Amino acid sequence: MKLLIVDDDALIRKSLSLTLSRASDITVVGTASDGAEAIELCKTLTPDMLLMDIRMPGVDGIAATRLIKQRYPQIRIMMLTTFDDKANIQQALTAGADGYLIKTDKISDIAGKLRIMVDGTGVLGADVLKNLAATENPALQELTQRERDIARLVAQGLTNKEIAAQLFLSEGTVRNNIVVIMEKLNVTNRTQLGIVYYQA
Repeated sequence: MKLLIVDDDALIRKSLSLTLSRASDITVVGTASDGAEAIELCKTLTPDMLLMDIRMPGVDGIAATRLIKQRYPQIRIMMLTTFDDKANIQQALTAGADGYLIKTDKISDIAGKLRIMVDGTGVLGADVLKNLAATENPALQELTQRERDIARLVAQGLTNKEIAAQLFLSEGTVRNNIVVIMEKLNVTNRTQLGIVYYQA
């Protein structure tokens, strides 16, 4: 996994780079101090994933995420920031972020969360989910009990295989149910599904 770290704080960039480089399956290919630099480095370094701060001078993390996702949709982007308010979380996810963590999370835990996300699963920190809490989306009332169970496990970050094992279903059945759930909730990916579920 090739990782690009984007943060305007040089100490944070260095700390993240040193810690994450220790993982045998993560190669930190570069660092950037703002969104504009990150966009340029995506051209030359072709990272698989970015760790992206939000508040940075010039092009901020949300604007950079939107541009990078438009140009390089295959790149996975994990927001890593001190801002845990609902507005920033929703703006980042709307811009295309695949995950959102708060900087109070242990750096040593981030590698595992990146591994989950690189496989296509959205990752939201516990505090992030808490701040997204709201009234129930009426669409959830249309889900069957099985669909609710599957939606809950998707929101918790489980893979199709893990969901199948927990609910004693085949992976194909889980996959088909997720397609139906996404249609009912009018969402297009697992991260959005998780957001809608936890807003309930």
